[in-house]
Amino acid sequence: MEQATGRSVFVTGGNRGIGLATARRFAAAGDRVTVTYRGEEPPPASASASAELLAVRCDVTDSQQVDLAFKVAEAAHGPVTVLVANAGTTQDRLLVRMTEEDFTSVVDTNLTGAFRVVRRAVRGMLGAGHGRIVLISSTAALHGAAGQTNYAASKAGLVGFARSLTHELGPRDITCNVVAPGLTETDMSRALTEEQRANLLRQTPAGRLARPEEVADAVAFLVGAGYVRGAVIPVDGGAGLGH
Repeated sequence: MEQATGRSVFVTGGNRGIGLATARRFAAAGDRVTVTYRGEEPPPASASASAELLAVRCDVTDSQQVDLAFKVAEAAHGPVTVLVANAGTTQDRLLVRMTEEDFTSVVDTNLTGAFRVVRRAVRGMLGAGHGRIVLISSTAALHGAAGQTNYAASKAGLVGFARSLTHELGPRDITCNVVAPGLTETDMSRALTEEQRANLLRQTPAGRLARPEEVADAVAFLVGAGYVRGAVIPVDGGAGLGH
C-alpha cells in the first residue's frame, strides 16, 4: 500500500493558483513535492510548507523538458508516485474567429501535455507497484462555454483519457481521476469582466468563487481514496446542477 505521507509528488503548473495550493497542501502533510512552471517562477517561500517545494522550469508541450523535469524530481525525491496534471492555458475566441493555432495550442498544452506527463510518471509508478494520478479539468468540459470550444474540448478529453487509463492500470493499484473546478479565484477568473463574473455567480448556488485550497481538498481526497477510479469530481459550488 502507498505511504500516507513522505511521497514523491509532482505538480505541473504549480507556481500559482490551484497548482500552488495543491503543492502546498501535500508539502504541509510531509510529502516531497516538485512543481513545474513555464513562465513565472513560484513565489518566494514564506510559509513552512512552500519552503519544501522543488521548482523546475518545464513546458509540458516539450517531451524532452518533461523528461528532464522528472529526472530532477526523481534524483531529489525518488520515483514520483503522486502526479497532479494541472498545467493549462486558454485562448478564448468564438469559433468563427478562432484560428487553427488557437485550437491546437490549447489542446497541446491541456490535453497532450497531460498525456506527456502521465506517460512519463507511469514508469516509476509501475516500478513502485502503486500510483495516484489526478488530472485538473474544468466544468467547461461538462457543460461547455461560449468562446471556449478549444478549452472545453481539451478539458473534456481528460475525462476519456482518465477513464481509459483506469482500465489499463487499475489492477496495478494506479488510480487516475479527474477534478473539474468551476469558477475559482485564479488569474483566469481575474481576467473576466465584472459582467461575466456576475453572470457566472448568479448560476452558482454557493454565491462565490472557489478558493484554490478548496480544489486542493478534492485532489487530496482522490489521492487518498484508493478505490475511487475514473471519477470526475466537480468543485463548482453547485453550478453544474442539472447538467
